[in-house]
Amino acid sequence: MSSKVFQPIKEGKVREVYDNGDSLIIVATDRISAFDHILKNKVTKKGAILTQMSKFWFDLTKDIVPNHMISVDVKDMPEFFQEERFDGNSMMCKKLEMLPIECIVRGYITGSGWESYKENGTVCGIKLPEGLQESDKLPEPIFTPSTKAEIGLHDENISFERCREILEKEYPGKGASYAEQIKDYTIALYKKCAEYALTKGIIIADTKFEFGLDENGNVVLGDEMLTPDSSRFWSLEGYKPGQGQPSFDKQFVRDWLKANPDSDYLLPDDVIEKTVNKYKEAYELLTGKKFA
Repeated sequence: MSSKVFQPIKEGKVREVYDNGDSLIIVATDRISAFDHILKNKVTKKGAILTQMSKFWFDLTKDIVPNHMISVDVKDMPEFFQEERFDGNSMMCKKLEMLPIECIVRGYITGSGWESYKENGTVCGIKLPEGLQESDKLPEPIFTPSTKAEIGLHDENISFERCREILEKEYPGKGASYAEQIKDYTIALYKKCAEYALTKGIIIADTKFEFGLDENGNVVLGDEMLTPDSSRFWSLEGYKPGQGQPSFDKQFVRDWLKANPDSDYLLPDDVIEKTVNKYKEAYELLTGKKFA
């Protein structure tokens, strides 16, 4: 008897989602995207690093909020997934109804937040103290949600009030409560994980979480968690406010693409290797384990 063949029900720039009846199987591929393009190279083992990193954080924070992870062991999954290309980079998850909000939390001022602050002293409508420098630590982490855009369009930063309105429209009578919950969870998750990461020599400057609802309407953490794809990790060792910081993510890729505008999104091997090594280094520092 042959095992069932699965087709992805949803394919993102990096991840593929398979329907497994009462659960989903989310596979992080070795694809890499930058500037809204999927590059022609694969980044070896990147998918496995991202999946194992999410598992590490889900385990660390399940006392704060329940999450969607069931297993990252392919032996727990249908036979179709019990082969090398799925081993280590696949996560079986509970099905959730995802909320239409990206939950961004910033502990340091950088990126689009810094651009906005220079213009008018605010980030997503939140007034910040005067005199901050680029990459400064904020007095308290701030919740700066955004809408989820269709692929190819950009997410839009919104105020907390707007986040509440969107959820209230979608879930009349419950939206305001969901908005408060996801804000509180986002800040609590960030504080715990950022404090932990500092002890390992890594600054989590900002990150994004996504939440969904389970069958009983409870808020559950979904998607990926605190990976270099969804977060800005800086090294504590060379940290210096007043300038941009090198990060443990696709920075090599972005810098090389900017310097080589006619590359047609094909990268040289050494840029790929440096990128993989950055991802591995972040994983090993944070988890204290060798990436096998």
